[in-house]
Amino acid sequence: MNPPLNKRTPSQTDIAEFKDLTKRDALTRLQKSLNKLVMTGQSQSQKNSRTELEGYEQLFSRYLLDNVDQPSIDWQDILPPPEDTIIPYQKLLETNIDDAKELLNKLIVVKLNGGLGTTMGCQGPKSVISVRSGLTFLDLNIQQLEQLNRTYGCDVPLVLMNSFNTHEETEKILQKYSHVSVKIYNFNQSKYPRIDRETLLPVATSIDGSDNACWYPPGHGDIYQAFYQSGLLDQFIEQGKEYMFLSNIDNLGATVDLYILKHLLTDETSHEFIMEVTDKTRADIKGGTLIQYQETLRLLEIAQVPKENVDEFKSVSKFRIFNTNNLWVNLPAIKRVIEDKTLQMEIIVNHKTMDNGLNVIQLETASGAAIQSFEGAQGINVPRRRFLPVKTTSDLLLVMSNLFTLNRGNLVMNAKRSFPSVPLVKLGTSFIKVKDFLSRFQSIPDCLELDSLTVSGDVTFGKGVSLRGTVIIIANHGDRIDIPAGAILENKIVSGNLRILEH
Repeated sequence: MNPPLNKRTPSQTDIAEFKDLTKRDALTRLQKSLNKLVMTGQSQSQKNSRTELEGYEQLFSRYLLDNVDQPSIDWQDILPPPEDTIIPYQKLLETNIDDAKELLNKLIVVKLNGGLGTTMGCQGPKSVISVRSGLTFLDLNIQQLEQLNRTYGCDVPLVLMNSFNTHEETEKILQKYSHVSVKIYNFNQSKYPRIDRETLLPVATSIDGSDNACWYPPGHGDIYQAFYQSGLLDQFIEQGKEYMFLSNIDNLGATVDLYILKHLLTDETSHEFIMEVTDKTRADIKGGTLIQYQETLRLLEIAQVPKENVDEFKSVSKFRIFNTNNLWVNLPAIKRVIEDKTLQMEIIVNHKTMDNGLNVIQLETASGAAIQSFEGAQGINVPRRRFLPVKTTSDLLLVMSNLFTLNRGNLVMNAKRSFPSVPLVKLGTSFIKVKDFLSRFQSIPDCLELDSLTVSGDVTFGKGVSLRGTVIIIANHGDRIDIPAGAILENKIVSGNLRILEH
């Protein structure tokens, strides 16, 4: 039956126009809300808040108008990166380093220090968790640079990008490093308001003294804008610094590499951006990878992949490398892309639920995605030792074990380990918090010959335990397993109930 003549069926154009109008209306309402927020601040903070929230407004505008909830990549247009854009690290070793001091004096080291230790059951910045020999992430990073500066008589500063969650405590902690031969700077990344998913309006009602739960740090892609606005970028350029080496503070493999620095400063082709990548294993299937897309080198993240292609993305055979988030970026080039407004990064839409049950949206960016905005960008396929993140207590077990030796802040793979990759370790929920993890080991087991370890349930380890090959230990609900002191578990499955009685 045909519809009555006086009633018109909405066309695709009508629907598109309606959606466009509602988006523009949402943007107008957001702008008004942000202006109100700024006015709640004290007069001296209003200017800073306005500058910061302008960046947020641009991000929100892109979110609305670019339909970023949909995959941003046409899968059929993806090409593997050209051979000359991914350089094997081995090739760099052919270079003679006879000017280390001169090279290092053109470098700054920037560490992402915005994360809290809550996922590992700790309070405060993650960087102050003790990871080895009573030393924290921050201690180890400062020791590395202190050794570098003393060895070569150079001046490589450490720069920390904090979030509003970590800034205050980090400032206090830095006071204990006044004696070290490393200049330490820190600045805050942006503080953006969470958005109510239904109204598309900020949850926060005031700038000063507002509940931190209403705000969020917008991912490490904010490094470029926040660094520029802090004034430090111009300061370092004036000092003659040319590159920053950027990495996560919890990646204990991310140390200054003279061969990469030499390549950056002496190669015939100018490279404004270099991303360290490494070979993918089954533990890294979600990591971003480099692709050629629309004649540009791009970082492809899992969030950009259409659902029907996710399995292909995770494949180790098609995408063989992944991003370590160790980045080397030219400082004058950062200044240029900020001032010319040519910095491009895909938006990551992070859906969260607040403690009061409110569904909110966080718009974030990732620092590696900026690779498309810089000239002469490259990837360098580095050894796995340069990617040693400590995200969980499973990772902590590895870095505390005899797999590594500690040399002036640098973790070095034990020469007795017969192959260079680390074991795959999965510790159960009883080990999530650092204090619980430590209470379950009278000493950290010998892991030199370990391939894979899975532990589930109420399990404890006595002193001097050795783990070899593939070891699986499962204590069923209500049961407990105590691995006795001196036990050697090689290719073993231990399950059920095993109590060691003290005599």
